[in-house]
This record gives sequence, structure tokens and C-alpha cells, in this order.
Amino acid sequence: MINDLDSIGWASLEHAYGPADDVPGWLRSMVSPDPDVRNEAFGNFYGAALHQGSVYSSTVASLPFLFAMADDPETPDRGEVVALLLSIGREAVDAEEIYAVICGREGEDSTIYPDTANMMREHADAFVAYSGDPDPRVRRASIEGLGLFLDDAERAVALLRDRLAEESGVPERLLVVRTMADMALRLPAAAAPARTWFDALADSCTTDPDTRLAALVHRACCAPESIDDQTVPTAIGLLRQVTPAPQPEQDQARGDQGLSRPCACEAEPEPDPNVPGHVAAAFADLERHERVHAPTTPLLVAFHAALGTRVEDRTALLAEQLCSPDPGIRYDAIDMARRLITSLRGDHTRLVRLIGDCLLPRDSYTAAAAAEALGSLAALAEPAREALAAYVTDHRTTHRPDAWASPHRVLRRAHQQAVVALAGLGDERALPSLLTALDTDTDAWRAMNAVGHLPQSAAELTPRLIRRLADVDHSREWPDVSPTTLASALAKLGDPVAVPALTAAVQAAVQHKQWPTAEPVLKALASFGTRAASALDTVRPLTDADNVSLRTAAAGAVWELERRRENAVPLLERLLDDNRNFDAIDLAGRIGPPAAAVLPRLRQILNEQVEQNTRNERNGSAVLNDSWTLVHVASALWDIGGTGEADIVVPALLDAWKDNDSTARAVVACLNRMGPAARPALPQIQAALAQPHRGDQRWGGAVAFDLEVEHTCRIILARLLDLPDPAPTGEG
Repeated sequence: MINDLDSIGWASLEHAYGPADDVPGWLRSMVSPDPDVRNEAFGNFYGAALHQGSVYSSTVASLPFLFAMADDPETPDRGEVVALLLSIGREAVDAEEIYAVICGREGEDSTIYPDTANMMREHADAFVAYSGDPDPRVRRASIEGLGLFLDDAERAVALLRDRLAEESGVPERLLVVRTMADMALRLPAAAAPARTWFDALADSCTTDPDTRLAALVHRACCAPESIDDQTVPTAIGLLRQVTPAPQPEQDQARGDQGLSRPCACEAEPEPDPNVPGHVAAAFADLERHERVHAPTTPLLVAFHAALGTRVEDRTALLAEQLCSPDPGIRYDAIDMARRLITSLRGDHTRLVRLIGDCLLPRDSYTAAAAAEALGSLAALAEPAREALAAYVTDHRTTHRPDAWASPHRVLRRAHQQAVVALAGLGDERALPSLLTALDTDTDAWRAMNAVGHLPQSAAELTPRLIRRLADVDHSREWPDVSPTTLASALAKLGDPVAVPALTAAVQAAVQHKQWPTAEPVLKALASFGTRAASALDTVRPLTDADNVSLRTAAAGAVWELERRRENAVPLLERLLDDNRNFDAIDLAGRIGPPAAAVLPRLRQILNEQVEQNTRNERNGSAVLNDSWTLVHVASALWDIGGTGEADIVVPALLDAWKDNDSTARAVVACLNRMGPAARPALPQIQAALAQPHRGDQRWGGAVAFDLEVEHTCRIILARLLDLPDPAPTGEG
């Protein structure tokens, strides 16, 4: 059939990058005798005709040819062809209902997903045939299709039962069990027989532990109500059978002990020297995070999802994973533990310490993952502080004092991640390595994000940052070193010695019209308050700049640097024409009662936004309510007008919080300033403290965000209920 490719008008069809006249060439190349040509062809097809899971007209037109290739025993890489067919069908089945509801457009695009899904169902018998193929690669690629494309639940259940009996490989058997679970969720008629099968498998002493564990997990996924007090202990027992602890003589023969056995990983490619270090690292991290190091990992990820908010059960399971004799299971458990800690509240001391135990001197690959996870936990990483410090110190004494710049890339990354995590806890033992970074210029970008946590070391850090800021070429749109990052670090360190350098940086950025640089550097300068008064002659002229953001930042700096109402308020009044100039609104709040002249304008902005939000809700509009405007304006109204504004401030804050959880920190900060006037917020404060999930997880720093919100809520609660002041929120 491959010879019929030219009968299709490919140029009139499309893929992700335009006309699909290159698709027939890829299809021909998929049957080439040259494996490199075949690999390139499959890559091109996935990248264009199935780009990011999207199905195109050329994708559909390719299906008959792909099925013909899969049916032909002479086709090389038949398993790859069947896997490609499965990928197309899976995307179509997953998307058909969503696409029909959201798009609802007429024409080809409105039916392409359901049409493709139906075409795959019409070829369900092909997948039945592939599942019995002598080639194990073809069988493996076809198994999932039995659960996706057969609508006869009784037949599909029987086929999968038979398939399990025929397969001896662990990956194939696990895939059969997972496919049965997926089908049970898709076809109601399959649910009961599937659960009976899972029960029998999970309880069978003659079945291998891998399959029993898979059956137990997928029963939990399909029937969460079946999870009881014995589910996790049983799973742990099976996991121990899957990965038995080595005998002492085996440990001795290997020359290592217990957790010292390193995790095997593919050699990482050398970074492109022409790509900025932070960019190369971001892509390397993305690729690394997608790796799976143990066959049980997908199963355990699914199990954690099924366990949901059962923190104690998940902690027990993760403790077993993190102590596993299998280094792959240990490695993958690090990220699972991080996800639990960052998403659900609770006492995570045990898990944090176990992650710290993964800082293995002889396994830099695992240690880097553990250190990176600890660095994301903010104050919750405290129980691992000494483990981090010991790891960093050992590197500097055992390997070399400048371990931060080690020529061994994996060790260097592990050391750097541990230093950053240690610095995040404000620990001065991170300082020597950070100084190495700044002095040698080795991955200094990573150190920049950590130095601000060590204000007690400002005397050593500030001069180095000043020198770097002075070397920035502001004529370049993207300088090698970000002046914004440098300015932010200097502001966090808080040493007024930096004021002249920041002033010069503002002047240089303005001279070269680099407004995105000038604005944040101005804000950094303003953070020094009246200690930066020497910069006023530079700042004042910028209050007339054409760029609104720069003009606003300059007005804020004028206020912070001299604290004179008569100079700041007239500048402010001109900036409030824009309802969403949040920096100007916040400036009004910082000025406080002396900015009373802008109260009418702030009330007007608030009323207009409340009315707009009400119209959106009444009309069922798809436009999201503007919660941030409510928060900024309500906070400023309180800070200026005080108790006289409470009746409009509290409802606005609570509405914003209800609509958008990412506003929580700003909302509770204002409620905290309101004292007794915040009493109407008490039910919402109590509800926020009772919920098991951490706050909005879409943004970076989610743990620090949630800890701050939680602590502030407890302060408000204690004040309103006349309770003792709470201790700082941390672990536990």
C-alpha cells in the first residue's frame, strides 16, 4: 500500500508546521532498511503530524498506511509503527469529548478527534491480532489498545486475562494490569469483572509480587473506597518482595553498604558553550525530571494519586521507597516525596530527613536530586540542615575547596544544589562555596539566587555583587549577567554600601533606554529607604519619564528615599488613571493616611471592579473576575482610611481570596493589619487553616507562600479568639 501514497493530495493537508507534502516521504522512510533513516522519519512524524499530541488532517490520512505497515511482517520496527498508531488513537480518544464541548465548531476540525477515535475503534481487531504477535515489541505496543479501542467490555476483559497468562515479562504484565484498570474506568460494564480480577491477583500467593502489587494499586485507583488500613502495609510488603534487601555477603562483594549503591543513569551530554548556563541547566533539568529509573515508578505514582490526602499512609509508603535497596526506586521517590510535602500540609519531618539521607557521597546523581528537592522546601528543609552542611563540608575537604567549580559535572551540580539549599536556610556554611562561584564565575547565575538569604554575610557578598553590577553592559538587551538579579540580591542583603552602584545602574539603564532593567533596579534602590537619599537627584527626573512603569517606580522611590508627603502625593495622583497600575495603588497604601487625597479615586476603582465582577457572574461570562484589582485597592483603602473603610475592604478581600487562591498572601497580610476589624473574615480564616492542601501551587515558592499564609492566619485567629500567639509555622 505504501506505493499508493502519491494518490493522496498531501499538499492540501496540514500538520503542525503547514502543508503536509513532506509526510509521504516520512512514511516511506519508516520502512527504510537504514535504522537511522527510520528513526529520523518517526521523529519527524511525531514532531509535526502528532505535534504535542495534536491530530491533523495529515495524521488521519496516514492511518491506512500505518496500519498496512503494522500488518506486514516484513516491516522493520513494527513495534514502533504500532506504538505510533497507539499514540494517535490515545490522543484522539482522550480529546474527542473535550474537543467537542470546548470547540463545537462546524467543519473538519470540529470532528477530527471523534472521527479519528472511531477509525481506531474500527481497527480494534488489528490490535487484538498485534497482541498475539510473536514479536514482543509489537505485543507490548498493542496491549494498551485492547483497553482503548474495544467497546465490548466482556471480550476486552477476557483478552486481557489471556494476555496476562501468556506474558512472562514484568513490564508487559504490569501494562496488562494497568490497561485493565484504564478500561474499567472507561467502560462501566468492565468495572465489576475487573475488580474481581484485581482482588484475585492481589491475594494470590502463586502470582509474582510485581503483578500482585500492580493489582492492589489499580484496584485502589478504580475503587478508592476499597482502600483500608491494610492497603498500604500490604503494598509495602509486596514492594519488599519486588526489591529484596541484598544479603550481607552480596553487600560485601559489591564493596558498598546499603544506600551507598549508586543510581545508574545515562551519561549527560556536554552543554553547548554558546548557550547561557542557566538556560542549558533549565533544559537539562526538564529532561532529567522526565526520566524513570525503576519499573515500579509509574505504579507507585498512580498509587500516591489514589491515596490522595492520606498523608500518614503516603508517608509510610514513601519512607519505604526512600530506604529501598533499589537505587532507582530511591531516586524516583525523592520527587514523589517533594510533591507530597509541597502539596499537602502535615508533619513531614521524617520524609525530609530521609531525603537528607539520600545525600550520598558516592552517588552524586541521587544527591543532586535530593539537594534540589530540599531547596524547594523552604523552611520545611530544616530537619535536613545538618545533612546538607555535612555534605557540602565533605565535598570541600575531601574533593577540593572549590568543589563548586569541580570539573566533574554531576558532582558539581550536586554540590551546587546542596549549597543553594543550605543557603536557603540562612546557614553561613554555604558562604565559602558561594564566594567561589562569584570569584571564579563558575555557574554564578545559580549563586545569585542564593546569596540574598545570607544578609549576615553582606560584608563579603556585597562588594562582589557591586563589581559585577558595575561590569554590566547596559547597551545590550540581554546582558550576560542580569542586572535585575544583581539588584534584587543587593536589596536582600541590605548593605547601604550598594547604593552608589545601584544609582549608577539606574543611570546607565536609562541612558540606554533599558526600561525593563531601570524599573526593578529603582525598586531595589528604594528598598534602602532614606539610607539611599543620595540618589534623589537621579530619581526625581524619572518621575516625568514617558514609560509609565518607570515613572511609577520613580515616584515610589521618591517617597521611600525622603518620606515627604507633599512631594510624593502629587506624583501619585497622576499615576492612578490606570485602574491596574498596582504599583501606584500599593504606593498609595505605603504612604498611608497622608495620601487621603486619592481615597475617592481608589473607591471609584474598587466600585467599578466590583460592578464588573458582578456582571461577569450574572451573565455567566467566561471572563475571569479581576481579583488582584480588588486586593490591591482594598489594601490601600485600609492603609489610608483605616476603620472608616472596613465595610468595603473586608468583603472585597474575601471575594478576591475566594475567586483566586493566589491572592491569599496579600489578603491575609491586610487582614492582619486590620486587627479586630477583620472579625468578619474569621470563618474564611478557619476554613483556610482546616484545608489539607497547600495554597496555590501554580507559582514558584509555593511552600514559602503557604507557610507565610498559614502563620499569618494563625496570628489573626489567635488575636480574634484571644488565644496565645502562635509559634512560627514550620515543620509539623
